[in-house]
Amino acid sequence: MHPIQPGLFPGIYDLKKVWLPDRFQGNRKRKNYFEGWYLKNVCAKGENTISFIPGISLTDGDHHAFVQVINGKTGKTWYFRYPAEEFSFSKNTFAAKIGNNFFSANQLKVDLKSETDHITGELNFDQQVSYPATLKRPGIMGWYRYVPFMECYHGVVSLNHHIRGAVTINGQQVNFNQGKGYIEKDWGSSMPQSWIWMQSNHFQQENTSFMLSVARIPWIGKTFTGFLGFFLHKGQQYHFATYTGAKISELHRSGNNVGIEIKTNAFAVKISGEQRKMSGTEKGALKAPVQGQMDRVIHECIDSRINITLTNKKNEVIFSGTGINAGLEMVGDTSLLIP
Repeated sequence: MHPIQPGLFPGIYDLKKVWLPDRFQGNRKRKNYFEGWYLKNVCAKGENTISFIPGISLTDGDHHAFVQVINGKTGKTWYFRYPAEEFSFSKNTFAAKIGNNFFSANQLKVDLKSETDHITGELNFDQQVSYPATLKRPGIMGWYRYVPFMECYHGVVSLNHHIRGAVTINGQQVNFNQGKGYIEKDWGSSMPQSWIWMQSNHFQQENTSFMLSVARIPWIGKTFTGFLGFFLHKGQQYHFATYTGAKISELHRSGNNVGIEIKTNAFAVKISGEQRKMSGTEKGALKAPVQGQMDRVIHECIDSRINITLTNKKNEVIFSGTGINAGLEMVGDTSLLIP
């Protein structure tokens, strides 16, 4: 494991990382920079969802590493803070260590303590489904990954995987054996001004996973609505994004509900999402970066529902189903995202 090292010029490792978005991208000390992974874990019967968000914030006045935790059923969140010097990473794979906590594509181990709370546990992941990376499309951002100076970059580490292990929160153990997981990440200077993000890999049909992110993106003094997403079903991945020529034909929001339709040359996907309140579930308050500083508060519900219908060019239904235990964020003025 390597600590963050200062450097002036990119080396071979820095160039190689373009095709390896899962790995730590900020190997040099930077100003106004953040990077974080999102590891979502749902137990076998779906009654418990816990997400871990390890990361680092590099700003002039406040270099620090962190681990955020959100309990999907209660909306309870935690922010555990560590000195930046306690963050280290592997150059050969996605593996990051923060204090006594370890996160990778295959495993997480946590021992998180505050004056009032203690979260411990070990989860092991297998049968991961990765997002393909090629020269033309080095990850889910496509050729936008090559565009410099964007405020935020996005990567998908695991579309779907199985979980073994348990997490204990203040003495209460949650068993994740035979559960399902998902991993993605963000890095850059700031999260977008406004966005809608939704994800689920809990459909009645096995080995099915979905993610969509729509955001207002600044570029050269202007802004535009960009989106990216995937749908995995029966071993086939369907990709739709601004860079593929896909178009948002419809987007509307009403309170906790959102509807989106996306059309490509080969298929169309119609999505409706609902942030739900079941068994006392509330939206969890998380910290998000602004110029690297983790001082923006956003809200996420990871007990939502997503309805998806995928049709081909002949309007024949390829898939229709509902994803539960879904993550859903609607942040900022989402009317700015309407085409």
